[in-house]
Amino acid sequence: MIIIGERINGLFASVARAIDRRDAKFIQDIALRQVDFGAQVLDINTGPGREDAPVVMEWMVKTVQDVTELPLSLDTPGVKTMESGLKACKNKVIMNSTTAERKKMERFFLLCKEHDAEIICLAMDERGVPNDAESRTELAMLMITTAMEYDILPERLYLDPLILPVGSAQDQGKKVIQALQLFQTLNDPPPRTVVGLSNVSNHTKERSLLNRTYLAMLMGAGLTAAICDPEDEELMKIIKAGQVLLNEKLYCDAFLRA
Repeated sequence: MIIIGERINGLFASVARAIDRRDAKFIQDIALRQVDFGAQVLDINTGPGREDAPVVMEWMVKTVQDVTELPLSLDTPGVKTMESGLKACKNKVIMNSTTAERKKMERFFLLCKEHDAEIICLAMDERGVPNDAESRTELAMLMITTAMEYDILPERLYLDPLILPVGSAQDQGKKVIQALQLFQTLNDPPPRTVVGLSNVSNHTKERSLLNRTYLAMLMGAGLTAAICDPEDEELMKIIKAGQVLLNEKLYCDAFLRA
């Protein structure tokens, strides 16, 4: 299980204020805290509605790279913002993300090839998120085949079946699990998968409980990576226990401290 830390995100009010003030230490402290709690990749998101997003992305990438060599996940739908982050990035990089829209795939796969990046592929197109697992899988296959047209092999992709909030789309939780299982049939070896875990609990009560329970279910369905909060200690314990139970990590009595 690859842990992608979600906390360097302008959606959080404290991060947005730090961006406005260009408070590098605040951003760096968040980065290092996530590393200390077990993050293996750091997601970087400028937040919504910023006209200066390309400049902000460049600053955030350089700021984080000054304190860690961990891979970075550049989280933006904007081509100019993505390109700005990629040019600034010296660390290994994941592009987050493209959809199955033809124009977007063309632009983002070109950047992916140019910068030797990995890329997250969202199972949606101009019509939105499909209602069923089979349609999500069709879009995932389209993105795999289109990526190969740009000489991007499946092992550089992360397929995201797209979690929706349980409070407004309760039937989708099971369908995402079904999609994950179907994704594994699309290539040999199976393609990697990723989710934005916190989406499942947006605007709900007991957010941590929902996140933790759903992650355990997703791990059982073959999930490869999660964008999540590594500072949630109980969530991290579930990940460690799941890795042991799925025979991904060797059991020892102190597996929670390993």
